[in-house]
Amino acid sequence: MSDDEIDLDDIERRMSGAVDSLKHEFSGLRTGRASTSLLDSITVDVYGAVMPLNQIGTVSVPEARMLTVQVWDKSNSQAVEKAIRTSGLGLNPMLDGQLVRIPIPELNEERRRELTRIAAKYSEASRISVRNVRKAGMDQLKKMEKDKSIGEDDHKMYADEVQSLTDKFVAQIDTALDTKDKEIMQV
Repeated sequence: MSDDEIDLDDIERRMSGAVDSLKHEFSGLRTGRASTSLLDSITVDVYGAVMPLNQIGTVSVPEARMLTVQVWDKSNSQAVEKAIRTSGLGLNPMLDGQLVRIPIPELNEERRRELTRIAAKYSEASRISVRNVRKAGMDQLKKMEKDKSIGEDDHKMYADEVQSLTDKFVAQIDTALDTKDKEIMQV
């Protein structure tokens, strides 16, 4: 890339990364149905190190409202149970030898509303990330115009493209939030 061009592909990639990150965070929000991604954020203190749960055992969904973790090393079973219990997800695991059973309780109305507020916070953080990428792109354009590497017309054209990308990704964030809210509020 020469100095007289802005890298719109990089801007788009970074904005897309904010949306992907949001979708990953949404996958950890509980909706009353069992999903292996619910346990993705859990880490367990074993072997003198902190490891992700999926590196200690196999997570599966045997029923619609039940998760299980088949712990590979029996000596880690209690550590896995404790990590799930203290994760803040409101889950109550039951230890059965090397198998940890995790029933997914029904969500009450208050908890559903709380989850929608959390989803809204995640969405706003993603919107801010997208806006920060836009600001960096606009600052680069201003600098390029000041350095006379692009003219006023090019600056306007690129600024419109950056704004168009911003609008596109903010709309994706809003759509993802609407979908997640409906999923959470569905009884």
